[in-house]
Amino acid sequence: MCAGEVLNAPAWDWLQNTILQGRTPVIDHMWQTETSGPVFGNPYGIGLLPIKPGAATIPLPGIDAAVVNLDGSPCAPNEKGIMVLRRPVPGLTAALWGEPERYGRDYWEKIPNVYYTGDSAHIDEDGYVWFSGRADEIIKIAGHRIGTIEVESAALKHPAVAECGVVGRPDETRGEVISAFVLLKHGEQPGAALKQSLLDTIRQELGPVAVIGELNFVGMLPKTRSGKIMRRVLKAVILDRDPGDITTIEDEGSVEEARDAWHTMKADIARAGKL
Repeated sequence: MCAGEVLNAPAWDWLQNTILQGRTPVIDHMWQTETSGPVFGNPYGIGLLPIKPGAATIPLPGIDAAVVNLDGSPCAPNEKGIMVLRRPVPGLTAALWGEPERYGRDYWEKIPNVYYTGDSAHIDEDGYVWFSGRADEIIKIAGHRIGTIEVESAALKHPAVAECGVVGRPDETRGEVISAFVLLKHGEQPGAALKQSLLDTIRQELGPVAVIGELNFVGMLPKTRSGKIMRRVLKAVILDRDPGDITTIEDEGSVEEARDAWHTMKADIARAGKL
């Protein structure tokens, strides 16, 4: 079982076929601290459904979930929207300590009468759920919406890439472009040829809509101790802002690592006369 981040298809394939050699199913599932247990997953033990690498599979028994637009109207199959729970479930938090008003406002009033997960997702024609990142992290490029998970998964298709974290960077022409922070596999060295190869891989996977503003090679990514990429920290780095509370970060050095990579990239662009 994998949780924390979406189990990208390349990571699933590595764990399923290289490490475990197909001996046992590797399945993803999704839940939040607020739900106190999984709400999406593959109901292994009741009956293992066919695995679609990258999907969280289906709402688990007792979960009434839907993908909707901001006005609450349901999305069509394969249409991106916001994942909501239409009814409370056992274990769902009933309040936020000392902030009852915020619990109502942020969880039950953004889209009236449903629990707002804050995650962007779509449901395919087979009823499988695909999460694409936090709704407030969706990157809007020239009117097109693309999820951080989609770009990171595309980058992981490149054989030299170990991990990737992406955020949107403001752009005067397109609204936003993608700023990617890439951790290479052991023995791989950054360079112009590798950068172009990685750009080609992402373009092949996602098409021309995925406009990469820059690729920043780093030695580590800022992550929580539970393995979640702290994209808000990467966003703070590219906007030259204070990253805020980082008490849950696994390694504080990753912030300076990202900042150094970003400033090096800006200097290289300036020297080339493109900034």
